[in-house]
Amino acid sequence: MMQQIRATVATEFEQVNRLIVEQLHSDVPMVENVGHYIVGAGGKRLRPLLVLLSASALGSCGPDQIKFAAIIEFIHTATLLHDDVVDISALRRGRPTANAEFGNAPSVLVGDFLYSRAFQLMVQLANMDILDHMADTTNTIAEGEVLQLARAGQAGTTEAQYLDVISRKTAILFAAACFGAATLNGEEQPVRQSMHSFGLNLGIAFQMIDDVLDYEGDPATMGKNVGDDLTEGKTTLPLIHAMRAGNAAEQALISDAIRAKSAERIDDIVSAVNRCGSLDYTRAQAIRYHDLALAQLQKLPDSDSRASLERITHLSVNRDH
Repeated sequence: MMQQIRATVATEFEQVNRLIVEQLHSDVPMVENVGHYIVGAGGKRLRPLLVLLSASALGSCGPDQIKFAAIIEFIHTATLLHDDVVDISALRRGRPTANAEFGNAPSVLVGDFLYSRAFQLMVQLANMDILDHMADTTNTIAEGEVLQLARAGQAGTTEAQYLDVISRKTAILFAAACFGAATLNGEEQPVRQSMHSFGLNLGIAFQMIDDVLDYEGDPATMGKNVGDDLTEGKTTLPLIHAMRAGNAAEQALISDAIRAKSAERIDDIVSAVNRCGSLDYTRAQAIRYHDLALAQLQKLPDSDSRASLERITHLSVNRDH
């Protein structure tokens, strides 16, 4: 389905990919090596695609929108580089992470390079509303990262606290992609806010399904190991629900694993999560945010691009990786 979605903005999508490669250029070889390694790992390119489709659905997708799509991808890639160092991750998208391949220091520093390159490109847009919004967005992402780190190993994390973290850390960049497209298209504030709301709700639904897949996904398909979140001490929604709905033994099992940041008893934890209906609960919550996202799209005129945004929204909750 992603191939069909990309086809809606195929020319623009190819221009974004070319611009990304072009902007990775540096006279410091390690910057290019690490940058090309992580960008070349593939991935869905979902966030830049949201920029292109949102802009197209609003009537225009030109050079500024293409540049902004590359900006969004650079910021996302920088967060991945930093995330993998913080989480001591060894596998992403089915191959060694950049920090496993090159070391922690190069990964952090190239992440910094990508952040600064993104802001160099933003200055070229000469749009203060975009610069202002993206400055706030990257600050919010950083706060989300710190918040997640501070809560690692805390079994008492609430559903509201979980939602706060994923909104800041993940969903806010989806929202910025759509808000930025509307801003560059000269839309008034109500349309910008509607697109922001669409992206935010889509991002929340997307992350919730990611958290489901951490307990039921196929490692070969996902490109990461089942239970990785647990080894990082992340109290995600399936675990929060299982500790709320489970018996005393299940609650102790899960809370001990979170505090120890251990996936040693992952099979027992997966059994508890399934018995408590926690994956179904998390899916139901994701569908609720999926529906909120779709409601915002109803405000857009009918077009192939709007239909593709609707497909992405459906895909966010119906996927295996």
